[in-house]
Amino acid sequence: MGPRIGPAGEGPQMPDKARMGTEDTPGGKASPDPQDMRRSVFHNIKLFVLCHSLLQLAQLMISGYLKSSISTVEKRFGLSSQTSGLLAAFNEVGNTALIVFVSYFGSRVHRPRLIGYGAILVALAGLLMTLPHFISEPYRYDHTSLEDTPQDFEASLCLPTTSAPALAPSNSSCSSYTETRHLTVVGIMFMAQTLLGVGGVPIQPFGISYIDDFAHNSNSPLYLGILFAVTMMGPGMAYGLGGLMLRLYVDIDRMPEGGISLTPKDPRWVGAWWLGFLIAACAVALAAIPYFFFPREMPKEKQELHFRQKVLAVAASPASKGKDSPSEQSPGESPEKQDGLAQIAPDLTVTQFIKVFPRVLLRTLRHPIFLLVALSQVCMSSMVAGMATFLPKFLERQFSITASYANLLLGCLIIPSAIVGIVVGGALVKGLRLSPLRCGALCLLGSLLCLFVSLPLFFIGCPTHQIAGITGQPGTPPGPGLFPFCMELCSCPSDDFNPVCDPSAHVEYITPCQAGCSSQVVQETLDKGQVFYTNCSCVEGGGPVSAGSCDSPCSHLALPFITVVGKGSTLLQDPWGLAFLHPNATRVSLHVRGVKKEDKALAVGIQFMLLRVLAWMPSPVIHGSAIDTTCVHWALSCGRRAVCRYYDNDLLRNRFIGLQVFFKTGTLVCFALVLAILRQQDKEARTKASISSPGLREQQLLLSGSEKKPEDSRV
Repeated sequence: MGPRIGPAGEGPQMPDKARMGTEDTPGGKASPDPQDMRRSVFHNIKLFVLCHSLLQLAQLMISGYLKSSISTVEKRFGLSSQTSGLLAAFNEVGNTALIVFVSYFGSRVHRPRLIGYGAILVALAGLLMTLPHFISEPYRYDHTSLEDTPQDFEASLCLPTTSAPALAPSNSSCSSYTETRHLTVVGIMFMAQTLLGVGGVPIQPFGISYIDDFAHNSNSPLYLGILFAVTMMGPGMAYGLGGLMLRLYVDIDRMPEGGISLTPKDPRWVGAWWLGFLIAACAVALAAIPYFFFPREMPKEKQELHFRQKVLAVAASPASKGKDSPSEQSPGESPEKQDGLAQIAPDLTVTQFIKVFPRVLLRTLRHPIFLLVALSQVCMSSMVAGMATFLPKFLERQFSITASYANLLLGCLIIPSAIVGIVVGGALVKGLRLSPLRCGALCLLGSLLCLFVSLPLFFIGCPTHQIAGITGQPGTPPGPGLFPFCMELCSCPSDDFNPVCDPSAHVEYITPCQAGCSSQVVQETLDKGQVFYTNCSCVEGGGPVSAGSCDSPCSHLALPFITVVGKGSTLLQDPWGLAFLHPNATRVSLHVRGVKKEDKALAVGIQFMLLRVLAWMPSPVIHGSAIDTTCVHWALSCGRRAVCRYYDNDLLRNRFIGLQVFFKTGTLVCFALVLAILRQQDKEARTKASISSPGLREQQLLLSGSEKKPEDSRV
């Protein structure tokens, strides 16, 4: 989420009739007749809430779709997890650079129109993400086959050394054109991710401030709650869309003659990752159209107009002279909302704002509670960013399930659990009317429970099955000498990947050639043909072995694993809702407690900037690097490491879950320190009150005796 931007009131309010007569219409002309404006369907804040909910839903769907297809993009373009994590983090680069300035200069622009421009840029960035598919050659899942021979045919078989043809170009003979094309494709995706972040800058901040400015004060929380609830469905829909698109073959628009012999369970399968970006980009473009018809300003809702007319009538009476005019302070708004940098910033130039920002930043970061709550949210966001990016790939590798099924699990279980956690956290504070001290205690309890729930995840997983030449029996050191004699007569390409499984010994071979197989048999079934390889010198009895990786004996553990993660996600989001989504955020919310009144608006912007710089940008790279360290067999492309083909599952689970536990422990420590500081402040406040109470009692005794008892109780 972006910070709340823009003041709710910008100086003395104009009378309603005068202001409505000078508003901008969608065409840029002024309409002197308020009745004409009310007839326009786009002068309705409820319609704006509906349109903005749909736009933010589509925007989060397109920005989260890459995370649902991260493993597929790695296989298609030969990327490591570190590179793919960096690609996912580039979404935050443009957003971080512009979000603070947009927050304080947005009131000078036509907010709906700028939201529309940002949405168009997001749609163009989504279309740009699909460009690598169209400029790349068709995907060849068997890189050793010739252009005029069927894939998976004789290229992967064991052939005598003297008769083996020179099939594929080796890593040493890669041309500069191949490397340039690879860099171009990767550069396009990085550029698209950057533009995606830039386009998303004005969407949420301007939308929230626009709703808050022109909605009735009693309706504004309801509208923002609806907006938030609909928006939170975006990541879930992104994973659902990824689950559907990855069932389709990547080159569905240019299928080879005779079709393909792969299934989604094959490790070489690459789904139609680009098709989801195309669909989501079209959805964003359609959702952007209404924003070019909304006015720059619109009248307040009818209930607000009636209420303010009564207030203006009272203000005009002689009895109200000398008092603050209600027109200068909107009803229902606290004084804190009327002043501060949010009020001053529209009057500052860019140079003045740049000079003011570092001083306010340092002054804000000196407040211990604000800094600790911000760091706790950095830890939580780091954990969420890492899991959102790589949890589908982790499930796919750990439990040997398809990418489509992994995305459906996340979209149907994890995202709803997170939504429930945020809603429950906010409802607890609002319903129980918790003080900051008790709110901090509840945050600490939620973090502690979340940490305990995560510990069983270390023991829910599948070990790496035996892979010939890479892993062996327990106690056997891995290495290429696992089967030293059975492949002597074969000439096996080093960069081939066509896994086969010996079901009797549950051993997987990288290629049929590695298993010493010299012939191929296709067994026709009702809907497809099953490929078997026979005459295998490395397999006891000569085979046959089946095409594809060996099935995992514990793939059924994926559902219990994701259930535990969902419970932890619910507990994790409770402290997030308590610490950040506090209903009285401007007065007693933890994250601005102790911050100067004039700095609170900027403190929210600083908080989100810290989340992006310290969490959402580095966390995917950190998780990707940790995943790469567990790889036991890399594919090579032109002499460089490309995608990882096999991981050490036990090491992968320990390091991936270990990072989650590390960040959750950081959250727990931060909330423990917050609670200690709040207790100290509460104790000092009680001590100060007890010291000052004798003097107050002496003054009260001088007053009338009838007022002494209520005065004492109030003190």
